[in-house]
Amino acid sequence: MRNLSDEILWKSLKEGDLNAFSILFKKFYPLLHNYGVKISRNEELTEDTLQDFFVYIYEHKENLSDLNTIAPYLFASFRRFIIRKINKIKKYTVVRSLDYTIVDINFTPEELLTHQESTTFRNKNLAQLINKLPKRQKEVIYLKFHCNLKPTEIAETIDINYQSVINTLHKAIKNLREEIAIIQLLNS
Repeated sequence: MRNLSDEILWKSLKEGDLNAFSILFKKFYPLLHNYGVKISRNEELTEDTLQDFFVYIYEHKENLSDLNTIAPYLFASFRRFIIRKINKIKKYTVVRSLDYTIVDINFTPEELLTHQESTTFRNKNLAQLINKLPKRQKEVIYLKFHCNLKPTEIAETIDINYQSVINTLHKAIKNLREEIAIIQLLNS
């Protein structure tokens, strides 16, 4: 059952198949967890919210829409779910609420590590450069390169149109290239 298409896996989940739910959970929990930590900056809150999210999905399985691809739906739904939870908590702690449309994701050098030790220094600098990008650009970069979502899936996840995703990715990469060129110029 592990190699099922998204469409069949989702249909099986909607029909109450616990094995399908287990596969879905194992496949998406790590990705959604990392995304949630980026949004909330709180490991415990993210874990609790993610557990609640999967329980919610299972409890409401009969009411779920039919899907061809699961990832954009789960990312978008979990994003809304965790932001609502953060806003609810902040409401009680009298802090301004999180902007629903833009989340500020920060990267660590470890997230950019490759197998070569010589790239560690470059990854640290790249993480710093990425963290200088505007919030929306950071989120799109994260979803594209860390979660491997397609531009159409990113658009669905953060509720912007496809062309905006393409433009945002283009601007982010252009900004990074310019910053890298400046650093290289200064170091030569």
